[in-house]
Amino acid sequence: MTGYDIVLVGLQPYDSDIGTNTINIAEEFSKQNRVLYVNYPLDKKSFRLDKHLPNVQKRAKMRSKEIPNLLEVKPNLWNLYPNSLLESINGIPLTSIFRIFNYFNNKKFAADIQEAINTLGFKDFILFNDTVMLRGFHLQEFLKPKMSIYYTRDNMMSVPYWYKHGRVLEPILMAKSELVCANSTYLAEIASEYNKNTFYVGQGCDISAFDPNKQVEKPKDIAHLKGPIIGYIGTLFTLRLDINILKEIATHPSNWTVVLIGPEDEVFKRSELHNLPNVHFLGFKESSELPTYLKYFDVAINPQILNPTTIGNYPRKVDEYLAMGKPVVATETKAMSIFKDHTYLAKSAEEYVSLIEKALIENSPQLEAQRIKFARSHTWENSVKEIYKAIQIVNPNIN
Repeated sequence: MTGYDIVLVGLQPYDSDIGTNTINIAEEFSKQNRVLYVNYPLDKKSFRLDKHLPNVQKRAKMRSKEIPNLLEVKPNLWNLYPNSLLESINGIPLTSIFRIFNYFNNKKFAADIQEAINTLGFKDFILFNDTVMLRGFHLQEFLKPKMSIYYTRDNMMSVPYWYKHGRVLEPILMAKSELVCANSTYLAEIASEYNKNTFYVGQGCDISAFDPNKQVEKPKDIAHLKGPIIGYIGTLFTLRLDINILKEIATHPSNWTVVLIGPEDEVFKRSELHNLPNVHFLGFKESSELPTYLKYFDVAINPQILNPTTIGNYPRKVDEYLAMGKPVVATETKAMSIFKDHTYLAKSAEEYVSLIEKALIENSPQLEAQRIKFARSHTWENSVKEIYKAIQIVNPNIN
C-alpha cells in the first residue's frame, strides 16, 4: 500500500522514552505513505499538577507559540502535539454522563488534528487508532476519514482506569470501525465478537541487536557462576510474574543457577528468593547489554502469572530469547499459542521444572537455528504487511 495519507493516534508521545508498537508501526507506514503521528492530548489537571515535568513544559511552550507543535521527525512522518487542554473527566462515575463531556473533549482533540491535516494537505486519509478508546471515541465522526482502523494490542480492560468507561465504549468503537487489527490471537478473538472485520496481524520486534554469532566476553557479574543458567530478563513485577514458579525452579535439587535481570517491585525485594544462594538478582541493565547476558543463558524463562493483564499480551521478550537461539520455557497463555512449536509451554510450577530439564537435554544446533529463523520472521515490516492485507480485504479500492 503506497501513496496514502495516514493519521495515527496513540497513547504515548512520539518522543517517549518507552518504546511502543504505535511508533514502530508509524515509522513502517512512513516508508511508503505520509504519516501524521498524533500525541495524546493533555488534560487540564495533568497540565497543572505536572507543570514541572519537561514534557509538560515543552507543551506549555508550544501553547504559547514559542516553538511549533507540528514537527517533521523523519521523511514522510510528522508529529503533532495537540495544544488544546481537555477536561479531566474520568472521575465521573456514570458512563452516560461521562459520554456527554467526552464528546466535547473529542471535538477539541479533533479540531487540533484537523488543523494539522489541513496544514499538511492530507486528503482521503486513513485513521489508525491505537487503543485511544476514550479521547479518540468520536474521531471517526469528526474527522471523516476514508477508513477507520482500531488497533488493539493490550488487554486494557484489566486496568481499572480504562475499565471504568472503556468496558462500554471500546466495544462500540470496535463495532463502528471499518477494521480492527490485533497483535495477539487472544485480543483478536475478543474483538471479533464486536466486529467481523477483525484480523490478527502479528507483532513486530526489533531483534537486530540480538546476534547469536557475535563473540562477546561473559559479563563479570556472572563469570563466576556455575551450572546451567536459567535466566529471565525484564521488570520483576508481581502483577505479571509468578514468584512461586521462580521458587520452584530455584529450590529444585539440581545444579541450576537462576539469574534475574531487571528492576524489582517491593514484593520481589522482600521475597525469600533473595535468601537462596543460587538466585542472583543483577538489577537494571542497559538494553545494549542484554544480548550479552542472554548469550550465556542455558534456558530463558518467562514465568508469567495468569491474570487478565497477562493472558492476552504479546511477550516481545520471547522473540528476543528465540533470536539468540535459546531454549525457552514460558507460561502457557492464548497469546503464546503462536510460539508453541518453538518453545516449551508450562501450565504449573512443577511443569516448569520438568520442561527446563527437557529443554537442557534436547537442545541442539538444529533447534537453535529453527528458533532464530522463527524469531526473525516477527518484524515490523511483516506486521505492517498484514495490516495492509487486512485493509485491502475490507476495502479493495485501497492498494
